[in-house]
Amino acid sequence: MELTDYFEFIGEDAIRIAGTRVGIETVLRDYREGASPEEIVLRYPTLSLEQVHATITYYLANREKVETYLALVRRRQEEAWQEQQRHPSEFVRALRERLEQQRAQREKGSVCAEMHKVLIPRTTFY
Repeated sequence: MELTDYFEFIGEDAIRIAGTRVGIETVLRDYREGASPEEIVLRYPTLSLEQVHATITYYLANREKVETYLALVRRRQEEAWQEQQRHPSEFVRALRERLEQQRAQREKGSVCAEMHKVLIPRTTFY
C-alpha cells in the first residue's frame, strides 16, 4: 500500500482520510498541538491508529506542501466565517436575538436582586 492510498485528494483545499469525512487538517492540528497518535484516535473514533500514523507520516514527508495546504484551509475557513458573520442565516439571526433577550433578562434579574439587597436589608435575629 502506498502512503497516498490513505487519503482522498478531493481538491486543493480538501484532503480527507480515506473512508472518512475527516480532513488531514483535523488530525494535524491536534498533532501539532502536542497530542499523541493514541490521543487523536480517542478523539476521533472513526480513525484507526494506522490512519493517524499515515497522516503524520505524510505530513512529515511532505512538510512544505502540507504547510501550504494547511494555510489555504485556514484562510478558506476564515473567509467562510467572515462571510457567515456578514450574512448570517435566518436561523442564526433568530438564535442571536434569543440569546440577547436571555442576556438582557439575566442582567435585569441581577439588577433587581441587587436592588432587593439594598432596599430590604437582612434582619439579624439574636
